[in-house]
Amino acid sequence: MKTLLSAFVFLLLALPSLAGIKVATLHPLLDDLARSIGGEHVQVVPLQEVNGDPHAFRPTPSAMARATSCQVVLASGKGLESYLGKLRDNLPASVRIIEAGKMVPSLTVEEGALFVCCPQHSHGAVDPHWWHSPDAVRRSARAVAKEFAAIDPANAKTYKTNAKAFGKRMNALERWAKNELAQIPKNARILATAHAAFGYFCRDFGFRALPVQGLGRERKSTPSYLAETIAAIRENSVRAVFPEKQANPKVLRALAREAGVKVAGVLDADGVSKGITYESLIRSNVATIVSALK
Repeated sequence: MKTLLSAFVFLLLALPSLAGIKVATLHPLLDDLARSIGGEHVQVVPLQEVNGDPHAFRPTPSAMARATSCQVVLASGKGLESYLGKLRDNLPASVRIIEAGKMVPSLTVEEGALFVCCPQHSHGAVDPHWWHSPDAVRRSARAVAKEFAAIDPANAKTYKTNAKAFGKRMNALERWAKNELAQIPKNARILATAHAAFGYFCRDFGFRALPVQGLGRERKSTPSYLAETIAAIRENSVRAVFPEKQANPKVLRALAREAGVKVAGVLDADGVSKGITYESLIRSNVATIVSALK
């Protein structure tokens, strides 16, 4: 009896450590980040559905209810979730909101890019698509691990160890990507895409971004804009234009046809496909880019 009682007391003492943290995520790629860092000590509660548009997503009442039951809401940050202030106001004070991209140096939309977009997503706006940089993801992992450790000190060592291992995987991924992309001539390294999602990728891997439809997916195009874009594609000797998953390729295909360039394989810009991970996102996009431009 005494042995059973001792075992029961030990189990009760161990429960907080085993329970870890319940984390609500606002982007499918953050599911991967939370699980990679937290392992068995983190329960992930996705709030955004797969194949959704992260630029247009807003938490539903049911999503808010799920977030209320969590200790942490993991957001991407950099202005992607414009509703964060309202979300914070409607959650209990005990729920901590962590912006995974906060510790990553921001890029602004580069001068000279072409847009059919709203003013806040034009030149000088912060580019929120930091997940296209393995280095940025590595930085984010370290920052999120520190936040998890502060919330759950009992498992702090595990979070730190997991973040370090995740960082090594990102280092290896970056080396692989650079080696693959080296097949593309320097004068062909122009990434013509639908929207401005690849600035961090272009910075890291030596490309010039030529987005033609702003930061979001769905934009109306005027005849004068289309003519300007076609001229830019020709003047920059663009070899191919890249459609994106979950985005309507109709305008992009028309631009490519008029400019006389090929339509390449589909890139994953927003990382919202089912089962997506940071590694699978980078590997898929690199393979697509190399196939079209080498």
